[in-house]
Amino acid sequence: MYGVGDIIVTKKKHPCGSFRWAVLKTGAEIKLKCEGCGRTALFSPDEVARMCKKIEKNKGAAD
Repeated sequence: MYGVGDIIVTKKKHPCGSFRWAVLKTGAEIKLKCEGCGRTALFSPDEVARMCKKIEKNKGAAD
């Protein structure tokens, strides 16, 4: 569902004002980086599914 390099657009904005998060790592936990301020955070896949509004797939990723 989520791949490294994908951009996740969230329902609620981060305190910096950005809605966009880049996926840095997937697995048992998903590491996201805020596109606005650069803050990184770890979330469970369930949390990411709840907060996600839209996924923008990385066009350069090899499947």
